[in-house]
Amino acid sequence: MSLRLMGAALALPLLFTAPAAAEDAGWKAPRTEWGDPDLTGSWPVDYLGQTPRQRPAAMGTRAELTDEEYEAALKNARDQQQWIEEEDKANKMGMGHWIERGLPLRQTSLITEPADGRYPPMTEEGKRRAALQKSSWTESVFIWADDFSPFDRCITRGLPSSMLPGNYNSGIEVWQSPGYVAIRLEMIHETRIIPLDGRGPPPAPVKNWLGYSVGHWDGDALVIETTNFVPGVPIGNVGDNPRPVPNSDQMKIVERLTPTGPDTIRYEAWVSDPVVLTEPFKLDFPWQRNPDYVEYEYACHEGNVQFRGYITATSPFLAAEREANWKAREEGQ
Repeated sequence: MSLRLMGAALALPLLFTAPAAAEDAGWKAPRTEWGDPDLTGSWPVDYLGQTPRQRPAAMGTRAELTDEEYEAALKNARDQQQWIEEEDKANKMGMGHWIERGLPLRQTSLITEPADGRYPPMTEEGKRRAALQKSSWTESVFIWADDFSPFDRCITRGLPSSMLPGNYNSGIEVWQSPGYVAIRLEMIHETRIIPLDGRGPPPAPVKNWLGYSVGHWDGDALVIETTNFVPGVPIGNVGDNPRPVPNSDQMKIVERLTPTGPDTIRYEAWVSDPVVLTEPFKLDFPWQRNPDYVEYEYACHEGNVQFRGYITATSPFLAAEREANWKAREEGQ
């Protein structure tokens, strides 16, 4: 079990159908009292969990499921939604209580560019950095903090991952005030503060785990440009590589949040990192407002007791101490 699963608060899965991505004809986005398009609200992405981030390679450039594939995907998703009831009847807690999956979209992946819907190939430098990327998913021996990813250490999921569904705690909230937009993230309990006053990013040496974001309005759409990232946060797994490629400090993300109806937003993100990826990629999927979604405390923090447990249980430098503890236990029985 990963550190984040041990530290996460329980949130029950919500059963949503996928929203329509098409814009409502004749609809006008509401305005805040100071005149900006009003995007405020709760926009959890838990219902996107049945649509893979990367398209299965066998699907090639097919952007949508066939009718038969979609019906099969819906049946599989609905079967999974019964797990929670089955577990309740059996008086146990399992993946039915943990995983928030929702129902699948017709689109075959959240990544829509390149045409195959997959992460682009890594550069040679990207391959070198990916080979050094460690986490609780890839290692069996842990010696110190750099054997864990920032996600393991409850620091951040980074971008773009923080805007994408996980297994649970997928809440996203948008807050607005004159000159600012704030995006609150349930998992890892981070908040992105986005100024809209025309300022640029800080100097390159100034970095943040989620980068520094600046925004502007393009009609009703909010456009966010983010740079100045701390390097070393996983972007995603390229191909069959079990170790994800980490971002560099040259990563840039441009997001566009376009309201398409009273309760829908089209979310787009163009991600480029020329140091580790050979070309950019794009994410494109709908958001659905859910005012009834409750964000729970994500009770995971840097220094979690499990962090120490992984090290004391596996580090070769502590082998003698472990042996002595086991011997003392046996003698005390």
